[in-house]
Amino acid sequence: MVEKIRLLITQVSDKFSSLLLVIFAVFLAFSLFKNFVNEKKIDEKISTKEKQVESIRKDNEELEEELEKVKGEEFVEKQLRDKLGLAREGEIVVVLPDDEVLRRFAPKYQEEVEELTPPNWKKWLNLFI
Repeated sequence: MVEKIRLLITQVSDKFSSLLLVIFAVFLAFSLFKNFVNEKKIDEKISTKEKQVESIRKDNEELEEELEKVKGEEFVEKQLRDKLGLAREGEIVVVLPDDEVLRRFAPKYQEEVEELTPPNWKKWLNLFI
């Protein structure tokens, strides 16, 4: 009888240990899958951030080029000419009025309406009728 109990205990312990092994394997597989998904998400975030960094670099380069243009003498001279109306020595500044004023002084263009002459058969018809 003691042997039957021992045999029963060993069978129960074997089933229990195999159940624990299966549970552990499922937990391990789930954990690996979760880590894989997290790694993919992190890779996607990294790629989007790299794209953002590249875009910001391009914007920065464009701004630096624009800054170089603004620092140049040509830009300063253009601003002085356009906004303040200044000119070099010997040049004449011509100031035109606004577009609305120019339109009022411009001559009115009248469209000429071309009248088509009636075809010959209509002329003959009108002559005899």
